[in-house]
Amino acid sequence: MAELTRISAPDGVAPAAAYTHVVMGTGRFVAVSGQLALDEDGKLVGAGDPAAQARQVFENLRRCLASAGAGFDDVVKLTFFVTDMAYMPAVRAARDEHISPDRLPAASAVQVAALVSPDFLMEIEAFALLPE
Repeated sequence: MAELTRISAPDGVAPAAAYTHVVMGTGRFVAVSGQLALDEDGKLVGAGDPAAQARQVFENLRRCLASAGAGFDDVVKLTFFVTDMAYMPAVRAARDEHISPDRLPAASAVQVAALVSPDFLMEIEAFALLPE
C-alpha cells in the first residue's frame, strides 16, 4: 500500500463529512473505469434497487482494483454518478462496507440525466495509488 496523506479540513475549507478533501501520495496510478451493477455474465443486478446496485458496483470495483494489485485502502478518489441524489445513502452504505471511515478517499457526487441504460441507477469510478 502506498503511503497516503489525507487532509479532511484544509485551512479555510469546511471539514469534510463523508469524504476527504485532499489525498496525496507517490506511486503507481491506477484508474478504474466507471462500474455498473452488472454481474460477471453482464446481467443487471438489482433492477430498481439502489442498495443492490450499489453493492454490486462496489464488488465490481473491488475486483477491478484487485486485478491491479490494489484494494480500497489504496483508493484516493471516487466519483459517483447517480441518476437521483436520493440514491446516495445506499451508495455510502455500500462504500462503508469496504472503506473505513478514517480512510475515506476524496470524492465527488454528480447527478446525471441518464447513464448508458435507464436500468442503471449509478456508475462509480475509482482512482488508486500503489507503491512504486
